[in-house]
Amino acid sequence: MQEINLPKVIFGTSGLGNLYVALSDDVKCAIVAESIRYSPKPAVFDSAGKYGAGLALESLGRSLTQLNVSPSDVLISNKLGWLRTTLKTPEPTFEPGVWRDLKYDAIQRICYEGILECYEQGNELLGGYQAELVSVHDPDEYLAAAKDEPDLAQRYRDILDAYCALQELKRHGKVKAIGVGSKDWRTIKKITDDVTLDWVMIANSMTVHSHPRELVEFMRELEKQGIQIINSAVFNGGFLTGSAYYNYRLTDPVKDKHLYHWRELFYGLCADYKIKPADACVAFGLNAPGVKSIALSTANAERVSQNVALAYLTIPAQFWKDMKAHGLIDEWYASAYL
Repeated sequence: MQEINLPKVIFGTSGLGNLYVALSDDVKCAIVAESIRYSPKPAVFDSAGKYGAGLALESLGRSLTQLNVSPSDVLISNKLGWLRTTLKTPEPTFEPGVWRDLKYDAIQRICYEGILECYEQGNELLGGYQAELVSVHDPDEYLAAAKDEPDLAQRYRDILDAYCALQELKRHGKVKAIGVGSKDWRTIKKITDDVTLDWVMIANSMTVHSHPRELVEFMRELEKQGIQIINSAVFNGGFLTGSAYYNYRLTDPVKDKHLYHWRELFYGLCADYKIKPADACVAFGLNAPGVKSIALSTANAERVSQNVALAYLTIPAQFWKDMKAHGLIDEWYASAYL
């Protein structure tokens, strides 16, 4: 298992791929510049071929080049599995309605040859920089698209073949470490039973609102094995900080009144302690068992320094006790870790 030096905050790059809003090249460069400025070296960027059909990788490489950043001062993670292709429709086919002003489309390529193709294309898009942390992108979604049991079995073999390719890259010294990122932590567990990984990225799963006991036990197992954990999407897709989307699903104030009730109580406690909801979310997510780093994204350069500072805030112990008293965090979790 490869020991990798990860800072407390890893910089997500979906905004560089025009997620929800098309940013200018100057704004993207400013975001990258601030990320370099406020991070210990090497600054770690998390990207993917799926982000803007490669636009995020392209924008990151272009910005780093413009800023004259030494390749040794950055560590780039590329989540592999989506390959840039020609755009033949009015908008991209892979995630319609999410990305803005894209000039390319992307297709899924999860298999031995496909992952190597994604890796090579990713480095080309980075232009002079190389991804040294690699993984398979959203294997949970790939499995969920299976039509039947035989198809599910074949798709899992595809994923294992993809990891054979990544292991070869590591053996040949082309990458430093291999991992996995998934919104469904059970898929991560399934893969770690069959593949030796250096790190895992857990998304939408270990948050102040949602922290299943089984997940925490799994994270403790990973910690014992020396597998580093990156926690991401700790705002449950933005809902915990004010968005109407919970884990990227548009909520309904009537049908999802339990979510809105929880958030109202949470906001009230945060106000009592003069704590921003984002502060509590990051503190909780970063202090979960085995978590080494937290991944945060922004489309605003001025937010970068604030995001980094979040990881170093101290939340009063009484706040967590009150969260427990109001039933906002699970009794067993509060007793075990807070």
